[in-house]
Amino acid sequence: MFVLGIDPGLSRCGYGVVTRRGSALCAVAGGVVSTPPDMPLPERLHTLHLELRALVTEYTPEAVVVERVFFQVNVRTAMATAQAAGIALVAAAESGCEVAQYTANEVKQALVGYGGATKDQVQRMVAQVLGLAEVPRPPDVADALALAACHLTTGSVRRAVDAAIAAAPSVNGR
Repeated sequence: MFVLGIDPGLSRCGYGVVTRRGSALCAVAGGVVSTPPDMPLPERLHTLHLELRALVTEYTPEAVVVERVFFQVNVRTAMATAQAAGIALVAAAESGCEVAQYTANEVKQALVGYGGATKDQVQRMVAQVLGLAEVPRPPDVADALALAACHLTTGSVRRAVDAAIAAAPSVNGR
């Protein structure tokens, strides 16, 4: 099973492909899709869409995981990140594969065991979990690989919980 993780960003959008081989998780690919800041926004979003679609076509993942934009102090950055996340979700949905989203804290909890882990702790754990000799660079790649690894380790539990909630009888007619 290939899982494509996407750390959305308009200037730098990290991606990472992870698979399971036996009981081990292995990084297959990772990189960054970049768009120049001086390019008009619609063209940047179009370029990002084409590149992400090409990645989905190349790796044919069974799932695409996109970081859920939860909170950012800088509104301008948050908007650009949200736009990039939307483009990633569209590219994933077009392929028909499973699409999942996790917040940064959910990824930290899954990989490090602590939702308030530092970026450095997450990056070192990504290298360890994926058997890499060094921390993936730039950090966008490490974050994307972390998303994919998180899904491979917690996705089945998450699907089971979602199914149980959906099958549960409603409370008070809701």
